[in-house]
Amino acid sequence: MERTRGEGDGEGDPLERPSPLTDKERLMIQDSWAKVYQSCDDVGVAILVRLFVNFPSSKQFFSQFKDIEEPEELESSGQLRKHARRVMSALNTLVESLGSADKVASVLRLVGKSHALRHKVDPVYFKVHGKQNPHAGDNSYSGPVMCTEGSVSCRADILSGVILEVLGEEFSSLVTPEVGAAWTKFFAMVCRSITAVYEEAGWTKLSTPTERSSSSECV
Repeated sequence: MERTRGEGDGEGDPLERPSPLTDKERLMIQDSWAKVYQSCDDVGVAILVRLFVNFPSSKQFFSQFKDIEEPEELESSGQLRKHARRVMSALNTLVESLGSADKVASVLRLVGKSHALRHKVDPVYFKVHGKQNPHAGDNSYSGPVMCTEGSVSCRADILSGVILEVLGEEFSSLVTPEVGAAWTKFFAMVCRSITAVYEEAGWTKLSTPTERSSSSECV
């Protein structure tokens, strides 16, 4: 059964902006990522398969494999592997650019604009949720907690939550609690930046993952 969030969850949440990464956190992310990226194709496929299994509605943005149901068949899809490589390459660019705030902002803006304006991917896939939202106590989303800023606990967006789950499972000895905390802080920044681009593009409503307006497909 697909995990979903309550409709309108998180709209207007008074979430605080995550604090910048420290030099130590940046190095932990870059060092751990260097090892993860050695298996970029397999890790990327694992991330997308997990996303499509847990959130089947996300497949509707991909004509090449939107009708594939079996995880094994998804894993063997050449088109899925191709897109997984693009996802991992984008993450690699972000991680390698962590020393330059301007470069990171530029990359995230391009990613956000592409998904908002070209592919029209629902922003719920990138939304950060907080405790103040009235549905935060329910079981609508079981993804990992992203970060804690003051009295606010931010939850992962759908995609980042899946990435964190896969990294934690596949690289458990590498992703220690301290390293994991740095990654969650990084993804909180990513989520906020992309959400801001969506807002600039005029997306005013965050629907549930099962809702979708007409859109161009991610290829």
